[in-house]
Amino acid sequence: MAGGSAAPEPSTPARAGAGTAVVGDSAAPQPPVPGPGGAASAATAAPTALEALRVPEDLSARVPAEQRGAGRDDVRLLVSRGRAVSHRAFRELPGELRAGDVLVVNTSITLPAAVNGRVGGERVVVHFSTRGADGRWAVELRAPGGAGVTGPRPGGPAGAVVRLPGGQALVLEEPLGPASGARLWWARVPEPVPVPELLRRYGRPIRYGYTDRDQPLSAYRTVFAVPSPDGIGSAEMPSAARPFTVALVAELVRRGVLFAPLSLHTGVASAEAHEPPYPERFAVPAATAWLVNAVRAAGSGRVIAVGTTAVRALESAAGADGVVRPAEGWTDLVVTPQRGVRVVDGLLTGLHEPQASHLLMLEAVAGREALRRGYEAALQERYLWHEFGDVHLILTDEEHNAPDCFSNEW
Repeated sequence: MAGGSAAPEPSTPARAGAGTAVVGDSAAPQPPVPGPGGAASAATAAPTALEALRVPEDLSARVPAEQRGAGRDDVRLLVSRGRAVSHRAFRELPGELRAGDVLVVNTSITLPAAVNGRVGGERVVVHFSTRGADGRWAVELRAPGGAGVTGPRPGGPAGAVVRLPGGQALVLEEPLGPASGARLWWARVPEPVPVPELLRRYGRPIRYGYTDRDQPLSAYRTVFAVPSPDGIGSAEMPSAARPFTVALVAELVRRGVLFAPLSLHTGVASAEAHEPPYPERFAVPAATAWLVNAVRAAGSGRVIAVGTTAVRALESAAGADGVVRPAEGWTDLVVTPQRGVRVVDGLLTGLHEPQASHLLMLEAVAGREALRRGYEAALQERYLWHEFGDVHLILTDEEHNAPDCFSNEW
């Protein structure tokens, strides 16, 4: 959702963008950076299908579902099947799927990415976003606020030294993207303590102003999360998979639903703030590529992405022919209605702010009218927004919808 905040800043990181996948670190010693006037800027400037809608503040999910009800899966499920809308409990998800369907899941683990620090006499909170191929990290400095949340702060300046716990420090080197107004900066943390270990010792999850209180790191990790050997992960939770439980996964497997893992490590850039999406590190393993291609070739099931991150990674690995190939590296792909989707037949996702660029991706999957109807129903039935909220299953109308992907050009 994901990673930016809703209050005082919007809540969900930029995970949907336009552009291309850059595969392999040798091709990109640093992730590519969208520039002004480029495809990413054009994508974020495009109006979404829901610009006129307004989400009341009281529809923000303020605590995890297990603190509101019976468990993680005690959330509501909005189902858009073509233009038809229905309402379910998330525990009823197995009844909406069928044997042979493939759920593509993001296994990236959420990091305790917020660490207290000081710049001179100023207190700051450092949000660690993304590790570059040269060992530097993209970071955002935030101003501490009341009740444990943070507020925006001007980025930089270059050369600033941020004192961290345990006698560590980081040095800001250069902005990520255009210097004017840049929130994310490349920074270097001198050894001996690697950043993942620093986060493990002193970090906490990034928290947003619409939540009531701090939550343990476990609340921000999904049942699919797998630690990475190099200690990297997501600055913000790939939250669409949060309602899944071990019992529900077992029931889906029993019914013949397949699971295909991939990873995309989310950063902290804010799609709701209309910022260009920043490149993110992803990996689509050979087994996942093989399974998705086999199911599509056989026509035996649908490929349903769990989260916008899974769409971004999977579509980054798909060629113009719709064939998914093993891939890893950086992606700045933006999935829009103009680009369309090549592989994905459906999407399970949270509810996004009406100005979020994520909605361009949802529109590419569902169509504008279906998306509008779904969100109007969600507002009318008072669904809950954000990472601890309710979820939306988008399935194409198989009788009327044809593939809508003619090219990767705008």
